[in-house]
Amino acid sequence: MFMMRDLGALLLLLLLGLFVGCSPENEETDSDLSNRTIRIVATTGMVADAVTSVGGERVAVTALMGPGVDPHIYKASEGDVTRMAEADAIFYNGLHLEGKLTEVFEQMKRRKVRTVAVAGDVDNSLLLSPPEFEGAKDPHIWFDVTLWMKAVAIIRDSLIDLDPAHKETYETQAGSYLEELSALHAYVLGEAGKIPDAQRVLITAHDAFNYFGRAYGFEVRGLQGISTAAEAGTGDVQDLVAFIAKRKVPAMFVESSVPKRSIEAVQAAVRAKGFEVSIGGELFSDAMGSSGTPEGTYTGMVRHNIDTIKSALAGR
Repeated sequence: MFMMRDLGALLLLLLLGLFVGCSPENEETDSDLSNRTIRIVATTGMVADAVTSVGGERVAVTALMGPGVDPHIYKASEGDVTRMAEADAIFYNGLHLEGKLTEVFEQMKRRKVRTVAVAGDVDNSLLLSPPEFEGAKDPHIWFDVTLWMKAVAIIRDSLIDLDPAHKETYETQAGSYLEELSALHAYVLGEAGKIPDAQRVLITAHDAFNYFGRAYGFEVRGLQGISTAAEAGTGDVQDLVAFIAKRKVPAMFVESSVPKRSIEAVQAAVRAKGFEVSIGGELFSDAMGSSGTPEGTYTGMVRHNIDTIKSALAGR
């Protein structure tokens, strides 16, 4: 039988062939970009938002993964293939967040196609290395606003490299955005500080918030591992249930890009042990909110998350 993994491998080969056809030998790729809008494909909403903030009117950004889309298990469509093949540059998170697409991007980088791994180029000494990743890094750096600021600087430098004629524009716009992010970081610290230390326990569907926990002083537990591609086992559920009941954690959280049934199952199992844990709300983890809403921007998403966490853990 032709299994789904075979279909995935075939799609990767197709993507690879199309990208090679759009390699730097292509006249359009090598053309001067200073006289036209730069066509950019970004993977996640967070990356797209950052590129748009730094690039401004100089860039036209297409995000492959919209609201509610889980990048860990994302599969490219034919339309995605076309958009990537026609782009001047591709910006992606890196650190294996985008699953098998990462292999394609790395192949393109080796062939000198303009691709930028905005998290993959952050100083490794600042990144977390979960034991289950066997030396690989946790890709969810946007949960620490100060780390995401470093990704923004990488985006700025990459756009300058693509379009040096507009260096001053990118530097000015990046400077304004970095000031906004600095204020955002201060806001998260301030709101987190309103939660008593003993109640700073963040439980979510998958283990995406470790950078958040390190930066803002939370103990973090996830039902699934760092990648949602791995299913939570019975032992994982039992361990988390025992932890919640023992610590009397008041609330846990669902995520917009992960089905809520697993967290609801934990809630029911905790109730069977005689303790009631609430679902404190929905957090945005691997995807932002809908376009046109506050949560449809990175800053709005981060503010929503800390406001939701504070409300559930600190009490009204």
